Amino acid sequence: MAETRSQQIVIAGAGIAGLTAALAFAERGFPVKLFEQAKQLEAAGAGLQLSPNATRILRQLGVLDRLLADAIRPEAVVLKDARSLRELARVPLGQAGEKRWRAPYLVAHRADLQAALMAAVADRPDIELAIGARVTDIAADAPGISVTVETDGKSAQVAGSLLVGADGVWSTVRAQLAGGESGFAKSRFSGRLAWRATVATESPAGQAFAEIGAAGCVTTFLHPGFHMVAYPVSKGSAINLAAFTKGERIAEGWSGHADPAILSSAMRGTAAKLARLVALAGPWTAFPMHTVRQQRWAVPQGIALIGDAAHAMTPFAAQGAAMGIEDAAMLANLVADFPDDPKQSLTIWENLRRPRVEKVLKRGTLNRLAWHARGPVAIARNLVLATRPAEKLAADLDWLYGWEERKVVRR
Repeated sequence: MAETRSQQIVIAGAGIAGLTAALAFAERGFPVKLFEQAKQLEAAGAGLQLSPNATRILRQLGVLDRLLADAIRPEAVVLKDARSLRELARVPLGQAGEKRWRAPYLVAHRADLQAALMAAVADRPDIELAIGARVTDIAADAPGISVTVETDGKSAQVAGSLLVGADGVWSTVRAQLAGGESGFAKSRFSGRLAWRATVATESPAGQAFAEIGAAGCVTTFLHPGFHMVAYPVSKGSAINLAAFTKGERIAEGWSGHADPAILSSAMRGTAAKLARLVALAGPWTAFPMHTVRQQRWAVPQGIALIGDAAHAMTPFAAQGAAMGIEDAAMLANLVADFPDDPKQSLTIWENLRRPRVEKVLKRGTLNRLAWHARGPVAIARNLVLATRPAEKLAADLDWLYGWEERKVVRR
């Protein structure tokens, strides 16, 4: 019993990163206690893109097969000019991408991914999930940690060898560390809003999309004032729409109320058919995009932050979920590979993850600048895209989609 207690992993947050972490640690032989402060699990947002670097890990954890029935394998990412609707470039995915990166590129409803992860967790007797349970206090308790968990007004102490903060951009674990450890920061509003809507494929909005979108693909419409990404989800029965604009800060949380005029104003000069799609797809839900940039993701006493809790990013590289999945899998492997030196495992993990995440952040910044380009810069962008073969566009993503964790050899 004492050995089980000393090896126990405590995870705060049952979102994508937290559920993946629970599965990854259980796969490596650790008992896991997973706490989610929400009284019921709700999938924030709508659709998400899962590139091969993420689906490869989901396959290893036995999640991918559960997801495939509801997910879509897009044939390509297609970039279109929002004014003319002219196709600017096409990055091949589908079978060609799967062969190239050894795992599928999927688009799915976030709820479908969460359901697949939950089903996998439910099959593991070594994972204990508690809903409506909030981590309220953290203490170093050598040789591990001890947390206070509040459930229905009652508190209990839970001990473990490691606490994983996977509780999102407004992480309570990070907030508690910020009170006593240097290098931990609050989230920041990025100055941008995400506008989301999901429409039935057979609805007027769905038919409007069929007129201008690339069938069976991820379609991205580029414009100086905004960009919009659209793709099928839920076995193809619905279309996920996500538009991105500048905007003022709205209430913190996953959704809020913002003036629809912000979106319509940003779309000035777009093609009439695209404007019609946006009008038919309403009402849109506005999501304030917050980021987290901090100096530290782990403390040697046995605490690590993963996913949005560590490095929440804007979605311009479509890698938010994937980075959380990568974080979780690598953390579990390194902790398992260095069982008698948790401090070293956390140090190695952060040193390996940080350059990877920073490179993804830079790619997101580059995408934002390219997609919102105007004037001569937009002309130059279009010329580059027109002259760059599809094979080269795919090769530019090998570092991102082809990533696999490398084994760390102990010296």
